[in-house]
Amino acid sequence: MKISKIISGFLIALLLATSLAGCTSTRTQASTGEYIDDSVVTSSVKALIYDDPELKIGQVSVKTFKGVVQLSGFVNSKQAADRAAALAKSVKGVERVDNSLIVK
Repeated sequence: MKISKIISGFLIALLLATSLAGCTSTRTQASTGEYIDDSVVTSSVKALIYDDPELKIGQVSVKTFKGVVQLSGFVNSKQAADRAAALAKSVKGVERVDNSLIVK
């Protein structure tokens, strides 16, 4: 009886440890919280770009991973590319902006 309680306790602790490990992040995979934060950052950057009269959301793609925003697509001028990067940098939670926008 005593051994079965010890084994049960060990299995419960092991199950708890593995379930918590599923919520942590790795170098290539974001945790649940980081994923949600990245989604909020992406939405905020897209909203700023969409509301800017010089930029068009249909031509600019925004992706975020662990606070790093990747801008890609096409813009009409170097100033527009710089403006999109500046807007992205202004969003809370942005660690860095990788500006891969191409001037048409």
